[in-house]
Amino acid sequence: MLEDTSFAIHPGKEKIIENTDYRDIGNLVEKRFENGVLIAQSEAGELKVLFYRDDIVRFVMNPFGQASLKSSPALIKEPESVNVTFTETDYLIVLESKRLKVEITKEPLRVTIFDQDGRLIVREGKKGMGYKPSKEVICYKEMGEKDHFYGFGEKTGFLDKRGEKMTMWNSDVYAPHNPETDALYQSIPFFITLRDGKAHGIFFDNTFKSTFDFKTEEEYYSFVAEGGQIDYYLFAGPSMKEVLEQYTALTGRIPIPPKWAIGYHQSRYSYETEQEVREIANTFLEKGIPLDVIYLDIHYMDGYRVFTFDQNRFPNPKKLVEDLKEKGIRIVPIVDPGVKEDPEYDVYQEGIRGDHFCKYLEGNIYFGDVWPGNSAFPDFTSEKVRKWWGEKHKFYSDLGIEGIWNDMNEPAVFNETKTMDVKVMHENDGDPKTHRELHNLYGLLMGNATYNGMKQHLQGKRPFLLTRSGYSGVQRYAAVWTGDNRSFWEHLQMSLPMVMNLGLSGISFAGPDVGGFAHDSNGELLTRWTQVGAFTPYFRNHSALGSVRQEPWSFGEKYEKVIKKYIQLRYQWLPQLYTLFAEAHQTGIPIMRPLVMEYPNDANTYNLSDQFMIGDNVIIAPIMQPSVTHRVLYLPDGRWVDYWTGEVLEGNQHHLIQAELDVLPIYVKEGTMIVLGGVKQNTNEKEEKLTLHLYKSESSTYQFTLYDDDGLSFDYEKGNYLRKIIQVTCQGKEIHLEIKDKGNFQPDWKTLELIVHHGEMDIRVYVNGKHLPAIKANTDLSTYIIEQK
Repeated sequence: MLEDTSFAIHPGKEKIIENTDYRDIGNLVEKRFENGVLIAQSEAGELKVLFYRDDIVRFVMNPFGQASLKSSPALIKEPESVNVTFTETDYLIVLESKRLKVEITKEPLRVTIFDQDGRLIVREGKKGMGYKPSKEVICYKEMGEKDHFYGFGEKTGFLDKRGEKMTMWNSDVYAPHNPETDALYQSIPFFITLRDGKAHGIFFDNTFKSTFDFKTEEEYYSFVAEGGQIDYYLFAGPSMKEVLEQYTALTGRIPIPPKWAIGYHQSRYSYETEQEVREIANTFLEKGIPLDVIYLDIHYMDGYRVFTFDQNRFPNPKKLVEDLKEKGIRIVPIVDPGVKEDPEYDVYQEGIRGDHFCKYLEGNIYFGDVWPGNSAFPDFTSEKVRKWWGEKHKFYSDLGIEGIWNDMNEPAVFNETKTMDVKVMHENDGDPKTHRELHNLYGLLMGNATYNGMKQHLQGKRPFLLTRSGYSGVQRYAAVWTGDNRSFWEHLQMSLPMVMNLGLSGISFAGPDVGGFAHDSNGELLTRWTQVGAFTPYFRNHSALGSVRQEPWSFGEKYEKVIKKYIQLRYQWLPQLYTLFAEAHQTGIPIMRPLVMEYPNDANTYNLSDQFMIGDNVIIAPIMQPSVTHRVLYLPDGRWVDYWTGEVLEGNQHHLIQAELDVLPIYVKEGTMIVLGGVKQNTNEKEEKLTLHLYKSESSTYQFTLYDDDGLSFDYEKGNYLRKIIQVTCQGKEIHLEIKDKGNFQPDWKTLELIVHHGEMDIRVYVNGKHLPAIKANTDLSTYIIEQK
């Protein structure tokens, strides 16, 4: 109780010496190779090695018995048929695919992995795989001086996690998220290692509480879990993008979200009445500030009972949803897992009669205190329960609601442990396990139930789901926000590496609460944070009960004007962002990227945490301190064009730049292209024209793909999309565009315009070999019409 006081450093407190009691798995005793799987018995347990693809290999070591190849729900891919050669010497076993070579020494049993070019990927040295009699399992790998580590999901601190020790245990953390706050709401036990510009990845698929330690030893890092097996996948890379493609091939990729979900979202804990919601919506419309979503936090419910509305506060929710949708604004309500213990409440009755709630081994239901009071919790590890929970969401879809917000799904409980009793047993589809083992899966499986239920009810429309908690694979169902942050400048600064590392963990659709959730924001902070939010994949302003309001107009006209400008800018950039969402869906590569992903050989990018990229050619360098109008900008290789002024800056160097309150520094790489639309009130408004902006260089080649579809349905899965692939070659005063279309979709926009930013006259543009005359030209810009319907 006194750990947050000075008592925590009382000099009389005994120093506890950790009993490591580490035991090595020892030497190889026997082995066999059958059906592409190496089965090796050591002095302590069994190891199985199998290839999922030529560039993905799995290792499963059970020091306490037979190694099981059963996977967690994170996995959606079965192993491919891989041609693996097996050779053996007196002291070595070698397994080799087209992309990877696995060497296993016999005494002691140690694993070393190389790529097809002989490049060392990982190696076990004096330490390898081991265990403790307490059933903990641990795996050590050598850590080189040049190794840098990224990913791990939602973690505080800087971009590069070398020197950190991180815990995977989904936790409700309302206390300030500072660099030592660990763990948070998401557990993503996956990371990317970068060494000399080459990357590989490891996914430790163990759902117990686990720890990744890059801090304790200089020569080794380790990953350890409180139980289960050592079960990890090695991804060959050799680029960060290829690692992410490999990892998301196993765990899934984001569905393309509905267009309205990547617009601007407004929330508060809480908009407490129907009247208040209508007033908020009308104020956005009157002020011409774009808006697509308003959230309903817990006060919309009847006594915090899920699947209900308070009839006094919200007398006609269906009419409210209909009226706002006519104006282009959607309602997204919060849905928590806790079901109020109330024998007169139909959801509780169904849960009891259907045996849907989490129970102890002895059969009694687990109850925990959350918003509704004493509550039962659905056992989402059961397919029967997931189906029931999904069906309950017809309550929302019948009202016209198309998006759901899952909160408190760690699961959070108001007790000393902050969560469910770890002795609770989960049904786990006939393979019962304790909550201690499956805790980290609760949010993922709730997301599965919610998303699939809404998808069924919406009959062809794409649902939107936002979640606070998750495990690897959660990207298949939900966007992620970074939880209960604070209205601190430090939290704005911290949000950049958090969202970048989420992107590097397969979770592309992510963002923080803009303006900060708890504490009081102010006009300057909200303005600067909104500038960043305009380019984070998920863009929501959210604030806590009791804090000052932080809608865009809350701090006066001076700030409102700039905030409106950047929300409008978000909508202008939606075609570019939507194209990047489609890429993330196809490849797993994130929308918001650290510079190291695009420039892995540039050491200046390795821990660059206060800038980010949108796609492969746009750098955002926000101001994130009060009363500051200058900052240091790092630009990597190439020449970079100031989005606002057209000024060209040289790469491979640092620049001191100025950015007054109304300026977010944005730089586009010379020789590349972006696509922009017009300012809209919301995504319901049709685009009449899209504009391709080409930032001409003296000599370059660049490929750009413009993606579009109807933005609402899953018809894109049936080929009803437009993928316009544009190859751009700049050579002196000539620009050549080769354009090919794929897909069947006919977009709303009637005109596709090209603006060339060139800074010179006499530019000649050719499209598919045909000269294209300019309709406007001056010394800075030339405008062309590529398509007109």
